[in-house]
Amino acid sequence: MNAPRFAVALAAALMLWLGAAAAQDVRQERVKFAHGASSATLTGSIKGYETIDYVLGAKAGQTMTVSLETASTSTYFNVLPPGSEAAIFIGSTSGKTFTGVLPADGDYAVRVYLMRSAARRNEVAKYTLTVGIDGGSLGQAPATDAKVPGTPYHATGTVPCSVGPDPKGSAQCSFGVIRGAPGNAEVQLAPPGYDVTLHRDKVETVLVFTGTTVTSRDPARKVTASKAGDDWSISVNEFLFYTIPEAVISGG
Repeated sequence: MNAPRFAVALAAALMLWLGAAAAQDVRQERVKFAHGASSATLTGSIKGYETIDYVLGAKAGQTMTVSLETASTSTYFNVLPPGSEAAIFIGSTSGKTFTGVLPADGDYAVRVYLMRSAARRNEVAKYTLTVGIDGGSLGQAPATDAKVPGTPYHATGTVPCSVGPDPKGSAQCSFGVIRGAPGNAEVQLAPPGYDVTLHRDKVETVLVFTGTTVTSRDPARKVTASKAGDDWSISVNEFLFYTIPEAVISGG
């Protein structure tokens, strides 16, 4: 056989074998909480291309918290929503802790994995994973606050926004809100030109309102908020600016 052709064929076969091996190494474990508990702590280890999905059921509007402790600098987790491989949290870019309000009912997967470079070296990583599900800081939304059909949101619409040096309120940003107890809500915002109900993957800002406090789901983002009358003025990293009426948070 021609040497270059043989090398190409060998490389292709190796890639197929690695892909098959990776697919076969994914396994699932159902997470069960002890009676009366809202969290569980799990210990385990992975090697090479192994991937473990820790699966647990939850409701839209509940809060999930996940933290990963490991000596490995190459071990992370992603959070996958029900029936989708499009992660709502990616550990390799966002870190080893997650707190977020869940967008839909169903089974969520917390996927623990090694980065590809470490997997190729067949490294072994031990870890401790803590997973919690509860009503969260939002509490429970009023039973009369119905969802917008086909979405996890109690209401959708647009709010004034701007980017960088643009005049404040010079654009409109689409939002979807998930309401909890009175005064508490999560507001998801898309950039100008996108609709959160059609482009969920384009959501760029997630703000959590808890009483008089406003934070970002992404702890790396700096949020500054003030309220005048019925309007919240919010700055994210002093680059994204929003005006959010109190009616978005509380309804009415």
